[in-house]
Amino acid sequence: MFETPFIDRFSRTHWAMVPFLFVPGLLGALYVGVVRYETSLVATLGTMILGLLTWTLTEYWLHRLLFHWEPAGRFGERMHFILHGVHHKWPRDRFRLVMPSMVSVSLYWLFLGLWIVTLGRYAYTFHAGFAIGYMFYDLSHYYMHHGRPRWQWLKDLRKHHMVHHSPKLEHEKKFGVSTTLWDHVFGTYGREETEA
Repeated sequence: MFETPFIDRFSRTHWAMVPFLFVPGLLGALYVGVVRYETSLVATLGTMILGLLTWTLTEYWLHRLLFHWEPAGRFGERMHFILHGVHHKWPRDRFRLVMPSMVSVSLYWLFLGLWIVTLGRYAYTFHAGFAIGYMFYDLSHYYMHHGRPRWQWLKDLRKHHMVHHSPKLEHEKKFGVSTTLWDHVFGTYGREETEA
């Protein structure tokens, strides 16, 4: 993808890096929220669920607006290819299915900062749920391309995502990866005949 092997190396990420980096991150956030700020069990569960739901909405809009945004010109074309086009061109590349570690860790801290400013003491438990959502997104995305789902809901989710990969629909429909909820809400789910 990049002419310089050193730079190209940083664009490749093994799926195991996601839990390796994010399990300690979410446990640390949970620890701060529960122990330092003494968040109750009900508030912890509630903010974590809200954080998880917020991740799914963030995932949908990042995928729809940023990953499929292609500015005019050669720079825009190259930017889109690096950001997401490479995945649509080579959807089975095992090392380009999860977010590069440097990007995901940077976003972890950026979002945590946003939650601290907006949610105060509940930011940490909220962020733990948000991080769980992110991990499920990245790992399920990898599994959809390289696994063999046994559960029907995961088979349906995989079918949903694979239809998104069709050249006809990739910029118009099915932007949810870990859930189809927001595709239903925002009218990008598509009709059944587009899935055949």
